[in-house]
Amino acid sequence: MSNIVGIDLGTTFSAVAKLDDTGRAEIIENAEGGNITPSVVEFTSAKSFTVGEEAKKMMEISENVVHEVKRSMGSSDVKYEFFDESHSPTSISALILKKLKEDVESRYGPIDSAVVTVPANFTNEAREATAAAAEMIGLKVDFIINEPTAAALCYAFQSGKELEGNIAIYDLGGGTFDCSIAKITGKDIEILTSEGVAELGGRDFDNAILEIVKRKYKEETKKDLKAKDFTLNDAEECKKTLSLKEKSNIRVLGEIIEISREEFENSIVNLMNQAELAVESALSRVDLKMSDIKDVVLVGGSTRIPLVQESIEKVFGKKAKLFGNPDESVALGAAIYAAYKSDSKSLNPLQRQAISKLSLSEVAPHFFGTLVLSDESGVDKLKNMTIIAKDEKIPCSITEEVYTVVDNQTELSCKVTQSSVEEDDPEFVRIIWEGNMSLPGGRPAGRPVKVTYSYTEDGRMKASFLDVESGNNKDIELHIDQTASAADDFDIDQFKVE
Repeated sequence: MSNIVGIDLGTTFSAVAKLDDTGRAEIIENAEGGNITPSVVEFTSAKSFTVGEEAKKMMEISENVVHEVKRSMGSSDVKYEFFDESHSPTSISALILKKLKEDVESRYGPIDSAVVTVPANFTNEAREATAAAAEMIGLKVDFIINEPTAAALCYAFQSGKELEGNIAIYDLGGGTFDCSIAKITGKDIEILTSEGVAELGGRDFDNAILEIVKRKYKEETKKDLKAKDFTLNDAEECKKTLSLKEKSNIRVLGEIIEISREEFENSIVNLMNQAELAVESALSRVDLKMSDIKDVVLVGGSTRIPLVQESIEKVFGKKAKLFGNPDESVALGAAIYAAYKSDSKSLNPLQRQAISKLSLSEVAPHFFGTLVLSDESGVDKLKNMTIIAKDEKIPCSITEEVYTVVDNQTELSCKVTQSSVEEDDPEFVRIIWEGNMSLPGGRPAGRPVKVTYSYTEDGRMKASFLDVESGNNKDIELHIDQTASAADDFDIDQFKVE
């Protein structure tokens, strides 16, 4: 039987799961005996590092600690320096994956394949960077799926009852927020849409508490509070206390700082407004009313905050449903999906039976298009033309025809764009790939070029530009420069987990 796992590579915590011999999804404990592993790396030398609780304890105390790299995935501009070695968000993520991989393999042997989750609003570059991190450590990742989708799978798979209706998966973790709307019939899951906020999560709430403490400490002592004297870890503990009690008393350098739940909630109300707007946008995209939602399923540790639950009840008109451990549902769902997409020969009879009725359909998370010249009242104007629309069912492959614009045109400028809303103004879209394709000369304008975009089941975008008459084409595997070369430049075997 193959060793197939699901991995939740989170902003603040990560987890791994698999199907046990009876077909039940279970979390795999890490080497320290915990179900979740902090996504924090501390370098102890240029080639050695720790990942997890011990590294987390050193946040803001040691200068050799890095955390929350997930928020920078896909960016080629972010770099970290430790012991004169340069690291990217992708290579740091690879080190976290290396720790997770070694923990699993110490108990179950080599991992044959994995599914890794990402936020629904992750850009194509961030998805490619996640795949590159897995490639660096030799981890075979067959699919990258959205975190709320994995949570929906977990809910449908383990609810213990026959489900029917629309559900909202409210995913508020350590660093990102997503709300996905799904239609579930039994174990048939159809994702309708997702909306989210790229930087909204538990760490933002911790920072809000940190700012309150800094302000109050200065008011009482007339001194500035240093980072090491009240860390994000301290703020996180205060946040947890305020989820249970109305007040929290914090001792800081001999001073007692009192924070009330009301103060904390007032400091994060604008963040919750962002989440509420995203929920409303998701429902409007699929023309559903709040009353059309049967259940709201909570995912992510930040959903334990009372104001978050109050916000959900206000928006949906019903209390959210806490199903299992919100910190673990994404990893469990990823494990279910990994088994669902695997070769049935790699599963035992009970595992095959467990996933036999499972069905899932997913949608494209963004709008993808290309830039074209459009004739408006005799004036050529550059416009963005959508090819794959957000919420298009995937896998999909869509072809549009464009035309050369001048006589004797010998080159075509090819651009792939991405946006979170449908947009025809080039100023408001991101160009995620650009290049040129040669064309034969001596032809009049108006020669057809077929532009084909494909979005695959493994959550990746591909594009091609084909000059119909000559057969000249440009096939594109979308990635960023950092991702393209990262696996070749980074020798993971040099680094040792302590």
